[in-house]
Amino acid sequence: MSEPLPFRRTARSTVAPDLPAVMEQVALGDKNAFSALYDALAPMVFGIVLRIVRDPAQSEEVAQEVMIDLWRQAARYRSDAGSVSAWAATIAHRRAVDRVRSAQAATDREHAQAARDHHTAYDDVAEQVETRLESEQVRRCLRGLTELQRQAVTLAYYQGLTYREVAETLRAPLPTIKTRMRDGLIRLRDCMGVTT
Repeated sequence: MSEPLPFRRTARSTVAPDLPAVMEQVALGDKNAFSALYDALAPMVFGIVLRIVRDPAQSEEVAQEVMIDLWRQAARYRSDAGSVSAWAATIAHRRAVDRVRSAQAATDREHAQAARDHHTAYDDVAEQVETRLESEQVRRCLRGLTELQRQAVTLAYYQGLTYREVAETLRAPLPTIKTRMRDGLIRLRDCMGVTT
């Protein structure tokens, strides 16, 4: 025999209990009183939550949390502040709204993270492609220089040597190196299509 669904009316009792008196007993830890409270309020609580949350499985979870709250907070109930049903309905509404907000915030965070991940991946790929194309163009343009121009530019820009160090390395006069560098850079600029 299957167990009845948690938030459906059962045929335990056809007489509505005196809910304020039941709450007093629940506040004292009476499990039988809580069972009567549960039977009286669970369908209403579930209905409120379901209208807000809209997902039956999540609504059952939230309704269960509300019923646990009623058990834990029973001593805080004051009959002069309103009926037990109104108090339970208020707790149910708040819990349901909190669940919807929490779910929406989680969805927003997931979408934002996905957008960041997508942009980052796209930007990395675009940057790598651009760098590779520029490197290939520089290598092609370097091949268009004379051997001496290519050596001087490579030593200065790829190995970080000063003009004087390039001149010493190539065993050439400094003015000659400066001229080679200037001519080589002009040819590179023209080859790469850089406008001044």
